[in-house]
Amino acid sequence: MNLRCAIIDDEPLAVSLLESYVQKTPFLELVGKYSNPLSAMAGIKSNPVDLLFLDIQMPELSGLEFAKLVDPETRIVFTTAFSQYALESYRANALDYLLKPISYNDFLDAANKALQWFELSKAKILKEEDISPAESKEFFYVKSEHRLVKINLKDITYIEGLKDYIKINLDGKKAVLSLMRMRALEDFLPEDKFLRVHRSFIVNLDKIEVMERTRIVFGKNYIPVSDNCIETIREYIQKHSIL
Repeated sequence: MNLRCAIIDDEPLAVSLLESYVQKTPFLELVGKYSNPLSAMAGIKSNPVDLLFLDIQMPELSGLEFAKLVDPETRIVFTTAFSQYALESYRANALDYLLKPISYNDFLDAANKALQWFELSKAKILKEEDISPAESKEFFYVKSEHRLVKINLKDITYIEGLKDYIKINLDGKKAVLSLMRMRALEDFLPEDKFLRVHRSFIVNLDKIEVMERTRIVFGKNYIPVSDNCIETIREYIQKHSIL
């Protein structure tokens, strides 16, 4: 996958340096470089990009203000000499924040983050509308360690959220770790088979064999159940109980 990118910076030397970095990076294609945000706005509108390397302190319009005006799907890496904007940059949903002088290693790390984000977006969980109803609830693919791994829903015992990653625990197989938000996976999984029982856990209801009060037992692992999910779990168990 190649990413179309642009550089916006009012310092010519900074633009030249970043341009040289882009040229060294095989998956980046430079389609625009701008010395002020107003000309950049017009250029990007006619020639959209995937990734922006964006300075923060610029005349007429700051990088933080500019970031609010671009397409939400455009990923932004802020490039600045001032560390005090870091918090604001992440509030602006920046992918990364690079402090000048920027080394190529730091630049490449940020570019790889962007590449991974777009690869995950492209090869994300198969959308129900893109596949037949018979297939839609049987499996999906996730990226793990630069590979696409097929996950059969019937093999999942539970899913654990680990900050920006998820850990998919499988019945009789090695767990799969993937860079993904819990919400993205939760939205795909069939509601009648999977339940988010805790902020950090989704369980396969068919795999529940033992429950102790407010936790589900999977072998040696104990999954906490939030108060608002206790009743749902109990109702599910009661439907399948002979008491």
